[in-house]
Amino acid sequence: MRNFESWETQDLETEFGLARNFQSTLLNNWLASTTTLDESTTQRLENLSTAFFESSDYWNEDELKMQGISPILDIVNYRTPNYTIFSQRPLSATVNHIEMGGRVDFMLAKGQQKPVQPYFFIHEYKQESKRGSSDAKGQLLSELVTAQHLNEGKFPLYGCYVIGRNWFFVVLEGKQYAVSNAYVASHKDDIYQIIAILRQVKVYVNEFIKL
Repeated sequence: MRNFESWETQDLETEFGLARNFQSTLLNNWLASTTTLDESTTQRLENLSTAFFESSDYWNEDELKMQGISPILDIVNYRTPNYTIFSQRPLSATVNHIEMGGRVDFMLAKGQQKPVQPYFFIHEYKQESKRGSSDAKGQLLSELVTAQHLNEGKFPLYGCYVIGRNWFFVVLEGKQYAVSNAYVASHKDDIYQIIAILRQVKVYVNEFIKL
């Protein structure tokens, strides 16, 4: 099995014929999502933005998850009977005669005890100052390619990867993928938009479930 962590973007483009779409309507529509925030949520986000600014340079992966990502996901609130939140669960499939798999940091999927039909992924990464040679985008894309195969390509796949304070949003449709510019969680306007984008995922997933 080739683990998700071993994939780089160029390898995926070569092996699976992926190509980056710089004019993706799906991505642009997703990034244009809007939401409303009450006063208490706004204050929580301002505090989170300050935490990203002051500390995200030094957070390790677990600290990034606990102190940065988890509070944002709590505000977004993905808890619903329609799908389940999974963390560190295995996912695998044989795609183009290549066995791909690994443990996924975060996904929304159909299923209770184990993921059956995946819809959305978050790949969290190390702190900004220690990126190393790994390709966070490639690792997320390898998960999306695997999920696309499991879903028989019935709908586009959405995901994001997080490097310190920087959030990047990704869409895979067919052989084309699109990647956003960074949304910087230490900027108040950006952290508000991160919430809007992540909340829109709930709308998309409910649409996929109807299919």
